[in-house]
Amino acid sequence: MDQTTRAGVLRRVLDRIYSASAALAAACLVAMLGVIVMQMIARWSAFTFPGATDYAGYLMAAASFLAFASALNSGAHIRVGLFLTALGERRYWGELWCLVVGTAATVYLSWYAVRLVYWSWKLNDVSQGQDATPLWIVQMPVACGAILLAVAFADNLIALILTGRDNIRDDVAVQSHAE
Repeated sequence: MDQTTRAGVLRRVLDRIYSASAALAAACLVAMLGVIVMQMIARWSAFTFPGATDYAGYLMAAASFLAFASALNSGAHIRVGLFLTALGERRYWGELWCLVVGTAATVYLSWYAVRLVYWSWKLNDVSQGQDATPLWIVQMPVACGAILLAVAFADNLIALILTGRDNIRDDVAVQSHAE
């Protein structure tokens, strides 16, 4: 298998991982809706649903972090496009700087998110609410999403260095002007 074929396979694998993560984020949003509806029904029928607001918060955090990598590659993140456009011929260097900083920041975030999960597991830390959920369980999707975002930034940085172009599609706002 030549290098171009391997790069194509890796690109497809990474894109599928980013898409699967976005699908998990969507599932978390649907689950959050279910928790909120169950909480409403419980209130109307005079039952208690201990920890419902905590579960909704956990699902929101999981949905946010799991969607970050896919959002980055689809151009949905706020970028400094106006500044980069103003750079003209030096845009490459601006993109490079942004991706280096983004990669460094998300690797740092990922490192500490994974450490947080580890220590929550090691210390048997549980939530403060009525649900007493082991925190490592609800922190795991956040750590996975942070890792995927770091991988996406590094993926785009490497693509920019090797090909002169990142994998981030044009800004969603720019795309919508044509419709």
